[in-house]
Amino acid sequence: MRTMRGLMLAWWKSPRWTEAWTLTTAAALLTAATSKCGVWVAEAAGEFINAIVNFHSIDVVAAKERLLWSAAVLVGLAALKTCGFIGIRHFVLTTMHRKWRRWLDEEFNKALLGDRRAYFHLMGLGGDDASTAAPDNIDQRIQDAIKDMTGGALGLAVGLLGVVTSVYFVGEKLMESSTSVDGLEFLGNWGSVALVFAVVAAYVPLNTFIALRIGKVLERLNVLMQNFEGNYRSELSALTRTSFQVASSHGEAVQSKIHRDLYKTIDRTWHRKNRVDSAFLAFQGFYGYLTDKVVAYLPLLPSFMAGTSDFKSYVTGAELTSDLIRNCSWLIDVMPQIANLKANAKRVTELAVAIEGVQDNQEFYQASGVRDFRYGRAKGGRLAVRRLELMHRGHEAEPFLSASALQFRPGQWIFVKGPSGCGKSSMIKALSGLWSHGRGQILFPDDASTLYACQEIRLPQTTLKQLATLPADDSKFSDAEVEEILQEVGLGDFVPALGQTYHHGRRWEDVLSGGQKQRLVLARILLHRPDVLFLDEATAALDPEARTHFLSLVKTCCPQAIVISVMHEASPPVDANGKPFYDLILEIQDGVAHVKPIVMPEPAPPPLAEPLDPAPVIAVAAVPRVRRLKAS
Repeated sequence: MRTMRGLMLAWWKSPRWTEAWTLTTAAALLTAATSKCGVWVAEAAGEFINAIVNFHSIDVVAAKERLLWSAAVLVGLAALKTCGFIGIRHFVLTTMHRKWRRWLDEEFNKALLGDRRAYFHLMGLGGDDASTAAPDNIDQRIQDAIKDMTGGALGLAVGLLGVVTSVYFVGEKLMESSTSVDGLEFLGNWGSVALVFAVVAAYVPLNTFIALRIGKVLERLNVLMQNFEGNYRSELSALTRTSFQVASSHGEAVQSKIHRDLYKTIDRTWHRKNRVDSAFLAFQGFYGYLTDKVVAYLPLLPSFMAGTSDFKSYVTGAELTSDLIRNCSWLIDVMPQIANLKANAKRVTELAVAIEGVQDNQEFYQASGVRDFRYGRAKGGRLAVRRLELMHRGHEAEPFLSASALQFRPGQWIFVKGPSGCGKSSMIKALSGLWSHGRGQILFPDDASTLYACQEIRLPQTTLKQLATLPADDSKFSDAEVEEILQEVGLGDFVPALGQTYHHGRRWEDVLSGGQKQRLVLARILLHRPDVLFLDEATAALDPEARTHFLSLVKTCCPQAIVISVMHEASPPVDANGKPFYDLILEIQDGVAHVKPIVMPEPAPPPLAEPLDPAPVIAVAAVPRVRRLKAS
């Protein structure tokens, strides 16, 4: 699907080829029937007009019967063509459109959201140069471009098939009714049909050439319009996520200017497109009028004037000639649709190329910098890191963080410590496979499950149960299990809405606070009990008591987990009894990471007793009396 041809044929070559070809065959047969019926309508129209012209030349009763009968036949054939063949064909085509688009949508979603995480590499870490730049407005390409492309392609394909079948049936009929023409006696009775084909051959290509020139301009403008519309829509969508930041910073004026600037690009392009559309519409209208009112009547006029054909044959032939010219001019009529189709197909194929380009993310990132991460499995249940170096973009970039050899065993908790900006979060992202440039070997325990919890949490639009059970499907856990965990992490108030996508009409993304979202992540940890857990400031929105509760639950429920944590705190937190949660400190100093054990300070000795003064002596003397009272 990385070329327009491949994209157009992919569905018909897919495992759903029987569905695709069945619908295609039905549409083709209905199109052929429509074309044949068009010939019948033209003949019936000629008969009807001839009945009107000869109304006074025969008996009045017979003339009325002839007129009514020809009108009834014309109406019946027109109804058969429009309400029957065209109506049923429309349903078949819209079904094809729906199924084709659904298949393409599924394929692109599988490619984006597969194990290779194409969506992340394209949307999260795309580069600036052409080789690694992410396609703009991926959402628009999947939603709008695929929809418009599939619909436009089907319309054009059926139109082209209609042209072929109409030319065949109309040409056949014209040849049947052809007569000789003065000056073309050497053609015999093929004279009039030869004139028809000569007019079509001279008239249609010239106008098609003009339409193609206009169509190329429209194609470029359509691509620009889709790009600018996508940018504007993306900014409007982003506003729903940044509304609080805009309001709290009083940034409405700046945001409004951003919107105005983005819309100006749409408006300028739209203005240019409207001018080209208007020119094409004027050309198309004049061409159609000239065809129906003048050109269609010219080829058969010599034979009518010479008396070799009657008026009925002349009118029928003119109707058929008009149909033939319109069918051969199909390319002119659909030039805007072709321009739109090519623009949409280009955006879809660009996305397909980009998705294919990130399937090997090592090669993808090597185009913009150093990338040589090797992930594997280690025996003995340990997490090992060897010769790790992290870098930014650029082939000449120097490592900003390195670690020669690290090793952590099950049950160990590691507190990552270092000054702001030293690369703490970058390091655990690299261990999780979420960092773009660098090198090194990361070995996980055999069959170890991992879970990464970060500070900023975005919730997709789904049920609360599914949000709590991510990344697994919610069917893997019973409602009772999830409800118990939600109660444990402090989200028990939302248990009645467990199966709901909205809470009082609002999405969960907008309902839950930052702290509640981090409690929700805690629920995921307790449900899945990962072997390796990365906490990237995952408790930053919690107060100290809630943070302690968070870590205590993880400690209790995941006793064998390797936990690597980045936190705001300068020193590792302790539980309610003063016992540290963490066993090791992974300290980053001057770009080098090294491990050291946590050493708890020795408890301070009790204060020395002060010399007794007279008052305490009196108190001591009273002690035996107290004992006597107790004895008594």
